[in-house]
Amino acid sequence: MSDATLHDAQRDPADFAVSVADSIESFIVAVTEVSRGDEPDSAVPFLLLEVSQLLLTGGRLGAHEDFLPDERYEPDVGPEPDVDELRERFAAMLDPVDVYSEVFDPYVPRTAPVACRISDDLADIITDLRHGMAHYRDGRVNEALWWWQFSYLTNWGPTASACLRALQSLVAHVRLDQPLDELDGLDTDDAATEEDLAEQAGRVMAAEIGGPLGMHTTGR
Repeated sequence: MSDATLHDAQRDPADFAVSVADSIESFIVAVTEVSRGDEPDSAVPFLLLEVSQLLLTGGRLGAHEDFLPDERYEPDVGPEPDVDELRERFAAMLDPVDVYSEVFDPYVPRTAPVACRISDDLADIITDLRHGMAHYRDGRVNEALWWWQFSYLTNWGPTASACLRALQSLVAHVRLDQPLDELDGLDTDDAATEEDLAEQAGRVMAAEIGGPLGMHTTGR
């Protein structure tokens, strides 16, 4: 185990929570700002950076010893803020590369890929993070840490990992001037198999999406 991991595991929960909360708040603010569409040409590179940094925080939560909430039942944090507008903004901004395919669990043999959306991923991640932030802002530090750690392992961690893979793949396709398999017509409601994906995939040159996404191809 690295010194950094050992250090995290021995830190006072309140100090650790400040660091985690700062990282999470930074992610929420940054991604919300990207969703406004003021700089659409830089959206994908910014999202790649922000999701990467968030997963570092998630890794610290996952490596830390288990947090225990102070109360047996989770206190009510009130209604969840609506993320539909953010989801819709990203869906419009990232079209036609919003939909991608992902294997849900890499340890399940012969698992068929499923359709996902980057816009859905970002909205779901922010929903989980805001839930923990509500506890943190109300002074329930241990509850916030427990929620962030639990939801990292069960939901926003896998979701962010899949989203990062899609964003990294998109950047790689464009920067390396490689054709991108189009999943246009594939929806997240479809129970797609590998054969279905192959049949639905078209060919879209990276140059066609490079301009709108603010990327430039390079050659060697």
